[in-house]
Amino acid sequence: MTLTKAMLISQDGVGNIEFMFNPTQLSFEGTVETAENSGARTQDKGKPKVSFSNIKAYKVTISNILFDTYEEGVDVVKKYIDNFKKSVEFAPGKQRTPIYMFVWGNQVYLRRCFVERLSYKLTMFLPDGTPVRATIDSLSLKEADEPKPNEPVSTQNPNNNTRKTDTMQSRNSRREN
Repeated sequence: MTLTKAMLISQDGVGNIEFMFNPTQLSFEGTVETAENSGARTQDKGKPKVSFSNIKAYKVTISNILFDTYEEGVDVVKKYIDNFKKSVEFAPGKQRTPIYMFVWGNQVYLRRCFVERLSYKLTMFLPDGTPVRATIDSLSLKEADEPKPNEPVSTQNPNNNTRKTDTMQSRNSRREN
């Protein structure tokens, strides 16, 4: 039996992230926002009536993810942690962080998600200071919406030429034609 690694598969071409060791635990969190109106009460028990506001995005938290390159003698940050650090930076050409799919074997835990929080520490070093062991204390993945078909994901920023030529007068003259 072959060991299948947990992965974050990039949807934005920034590169997949493969875990060195599989997680020992996944924590799931789903939240429904409500509002209680203390003035309005139920008739039978006198409890405040609850109004449902919205459903928050689903969250998966992975803790204590270990990375160890001691035997290789290579920098654990360059080999593994830098990929996770890139996940909390804006994706090239986007106005947001990268979108991933979190999978482990045949199981898809989140079809579209982003890294909401990354917390790691370096725990072992070679005599020259090279970090060779790291632990990600907490990696929080938050569910992202599916893009709507045939709609741009984000609005493009106008270039300088568009800013100079896009005036109310030019728009009105285009409408008249």
